[in-house]
Amino acid sequence: MAPRIALIGFMLESNAFAPVADEAEFRQKHWIEGEDIVVDARSPVPRDPGGFVGFCRAMDETGPWLPVPLAMTSAGASGPVEQGFFDRFVRLVEERLRAALPVDGVYIQAHGACRGTVDLDPEGTLFAAVRAIVGPRVPVVATLDLHANVSRRMVEATDLLIAYLTNPHIDLTDRGHEAGRAMRELLAGTRTAKAFVKLPILPPQVALLSDRGPYGEAIAKGQSRVGGPILNVSVLGNFSFGDSPKTGMSVVVTARGDQAAADGLARELAQDLWSARHRFTPRLLSIKEATRRMLDASAGPAKPALLFADVADNPGGGGRGNTTAILKSFLDAGVAGAAFAVHTDPPLVAEAHRRGVGARFTALLNRDETDPGSARLTAEAEVMQVSDGEIVGRRGTIGGRRFSLGPSAWLRLDGRLDAVFISIRHQCFDTEMLEHLGLRVPALRGLVLKSRGHFRAGFDDIFTDEQIREVDGPGLATPVLTRVRWTGITRPIWPLDPDMSWRVPDDVAVA
Repeated sequence: MAPRIALIGFMLESNAFAPVADEAEFRQKHWIEGEDIVVDARSPVPRDPGGFVGFCRAMDETGPWLPVPLAMTSAGASGPVEQGFFDRFVRLVEERLRAALPVDGVYIQAHGACRGTVDLDPEGTLFAAVRAIVGPRVPVVATLDLHANVSRRMVEATDLLIAYLTNPHIDLTDRGHEAGRAMRELLAGTRTAKAFVKLPILPPQVALLSDRGPYGEAIAKGQSRVGGPILNVSVLGNFSFGDSPKTGMSVVVTARGDQAAADGLARELAQDLWSARHRFTPRLLSIKEATRRMLDASAGPAKPALLFADVADNPGGGGRGNTTAILKSFLDAGVAGAAFAVHTDPPLVAEAHRRGVGARFTALLNRDETDPGSARLTAEAEVMQVSDGEIVGRRGTIGGRRFSLGPSAWLRLDGRLDAVFISIRHQCFDTEMLEHLGLRVPALRGLVLKSRGHFRAGFDDIFTDEQIREVDGPGLATPVLTRVRWTGITRPIWPLDPDMSWRVPDDVAVA
């Protein structure tokens, strides 16, 4: 008989220092219910981040099944989820899941680094609620972002957690596909043995690219051991700004019934990471130096173009996406031939749309912003182009996906610097965020992006590693962790407590 598989999605990366994410933000960014979930997942150009796309594809490829789609929402990265909204969402899932019983399995597309205004482990709460309804024998499989802050309760409530392997995240569909194939195996009778190690390491997000450094090495080693008794190895880098007791690196190893194999590999990988902790260090360029280099590049057309990542104001880490420190420095210095993308400023975009293409006016950035780090800035502006902000990603993290920036505008500031402004807060993933407005990226001498690292998969055919530098600016996602007033993380933790000692626990098994 075709198995009935419930589909649930809840995704939020919570920066404890950012404004609360309420229901309106979730509904604006991604909200889908019932059969529309499967219709979208099977669409040639979906909005889904990729988990449902891959899961449905795997299940379709491997035999008959009956999807039982319940609800899916995502706010990307923002502040803590408003507790009342989260509680309502969990109740919605519970009611629909009970009404759909019996089900043979549950797939949950989650992020893993959410915190609520009250509940510090929303994913653990959601997973436990699902488990309480379906019982201990129904397989529950969840995919997680590799920046997840994993709690023991999350591991206990599921049969299998599958984290992304790539950062930039270009494997969401692949991990959903892995979850679908694993679901078939669990439906056939495989029982999992799980091992979990929480490490007291708080690496900055810029030190967690998956193709280099100690993090890339740990992921590669884990994947080299998958097969035989080992079903999955997930090395989770953490999202430091969650600032909660579950914040920190994690290793989760899932085996096909072999607890000793899971335990041994989890302990080995954890020890490797702890021994390499001193290599998790950021390399940042000052704004002054970035400005100097950009002046040099703009004056020498034979020199390589430059890309600067404004990592501290990364909207993908809860940043507001609108700090103006680098832009002001470039304007003051007379930099030309560079572009900034993408700045979140709905009022400015609305004004540009009202005035129309070709209009010239004095632009006031951040007129309605209340965060003290998002300073206002005035500049003479020309409206070069406007759009509805509905795009299809060209490559990388949003490649092939429908994506909404909200109403958008390309403005030329002080006659020499270009900037793309959007209405829905996102980091800059892809060249299409600029080029749908007519701004040609390969023609630029320089680019400043509001992004921590996902831009690398969308701009890598234009900018090499040697052309990219991360800039030390202000923002809610600064990689300089000593600047943050931590209140919720468990101490001691490295590097905040550099002289601490730690050893891998003897007991890492999770029932």
